Amino acid sequence: MDMTLEVVTVPVSDLDRAKIFYGEALGFKVDLDSEVAPGMRIIQLTPPGSRCSIALMSGMPSHPEQPTMPPGSLHALQLCVTDIAKAHAELMSRGVPVSTIQHVGERGWEEGPGEEWNSFLFFKDPDGNTWCVQEAPSPLSER
Repeated sequence: MDMTLEVVTVPVSDLDRAKIFYGEALGFKVDLDSEVAPGMRIIQLTPPGSRCSIALMSGMPSHPEQPTMPPGSLHALQLCVTDIAKAHAELMSRGVPVSTIQHVGERGWEEGPGEEWNSFLFFKDPDGNTWCVQEAPSPLSER
């Protein structure tokens, strides 16, 4: 049985502000922006080249088995790119507050790129949800 991760809900306080951040600053494709029922809005966006989307929602009732996450409480979402320096420059040019490029070394996190699979940058969305961008040696379709 295949089991694919296709949508991750990102808790935000302002859907329009988050849509601008993810759609314009990060360059995610807006797949859907719809009021699915009165007072219930869903915005779904997909990172370029990804098969997994994020969902921004308001007014949706929570399921009793799934507690709600307050805005800014989702951490360590990870994106992969094949050129971390290019991604860093592009995100900076779009106004995304990214960290320096870092890697894990003998003393923990250290400045600069590392070896294969060991180059990262970090950023937060306007609500404080945290993201990591990791350099991969090749596109997902080739791994």
